[in-house]
Amino acid sequence: MKVYRLRMAVQFVSFIILVYGGLFAVDLGNRMPTFSCAYMDDRGGGCFLIGFQHMLSRPFDEFLGDAGIRLAKALGIVALWAIVLNKAWCGWICPFGFLQDLMSKLRSFFSIDLSRFTWVNRKRNRSIKYIILVLLILIPLGIANSIFGMDTLSRDWSVSFCQICPARLILPVFNGDFSQFYVDFSSNVKIGLTSLGVVTTGLFFTTSFVKRRFLCSYCPMLAVLSLFDKIGLLSLKKDPQSCTRCGNCSRACPMEIREIEEEKVLTNLVTQDCTLCLRCVEVCPEDNALQARFCGIPIFSATKSGFLKRQELGDGNNSNNNKFGA
Repeated sequence: MKVYRLRMAVQFVSFIILVYGGLFAVDLGNRMPTFSCAYMDDRGGGCFLIGFQHMLSRPFDEFLGDAGIRLAKALGIVALWAIVLNKAWCGWICPFGFLQDLMSKLRSFFSIDLSRFTWVNRKRNRSIKYIILVLLILIPLGIANSIFGMDTLSRDWSVSFCQICPARLILPVFNGDFSQFYVDFSSNVKIGLTSLGVVTTGLFFTTSFVKRRFLCSYCPMLAVLSLFDKIGLLSLKKDPQSCTRCGNCSRACPMEIREIEEEKVLTNLVTQDCTLCLRCVEVCPEDNALQARFCGIPIFSATKSGFLKRQELGDGNNSNNNKFGA
């Protein structure tokens, strides 16, 4: 079983449904824990972050009424999605993640060398997505409320994360809409936020050619899903006794997670950056050293015979400088 081929097929189908589903009367709602951008026309499902920011930008006392009920309902739906599929939303369904994977394949096709963070820098950087998530919560709250004794913020800060998110600019293009490529000069706040949106979009096109899933490392949606990673029904388990620390898993991991190779105690390896792409299980040559499980039932296990068979057939996802690192 070549998981990367299955995953690309699922990603492609998910992309079609989420980006074009509205054309076929598909409506999965606006509470998806993945970047299916609300700025797209005819989408089949919308990212919950835009609605989340709108719901938070209300006076505190309103949360005791209908506004609080709507917020609790939205968070409950997202929590349910997160528990059922865990981080697979990022690795298998997210349209923006799919585009980053395609860019990585283009990098491999042109034989552009893969770049990696140093271990120290990766550990430093992984907290950034949580900082962005905290700001994503505090800024909307600050629009209608005084926080920490500060004056309320201008409405220009509304949906501030969406204004800097590269998915807002890029995903509508697939519906023929280029209207999000602009800098809003109506206020200094708008100038700053929309300019940052242009910058992050540029980072998407540049970093994807040298680094796998670069922007996922800073994604607040991944931070949200990380709150549920230990209770998700889909999990990644390791048998430390079977692991020989060959390093195949960490080299293959698009998020450069070294814990999967080095962890000797914990058995649940869905770490904060894991997207459950299962590439690590696919390239592991030791029987049952790594397993993907759903509700505790193994659904895909590492096997020596499966590893050798895949190598005989050709891995099909190789880069020019790293056998497992495309």
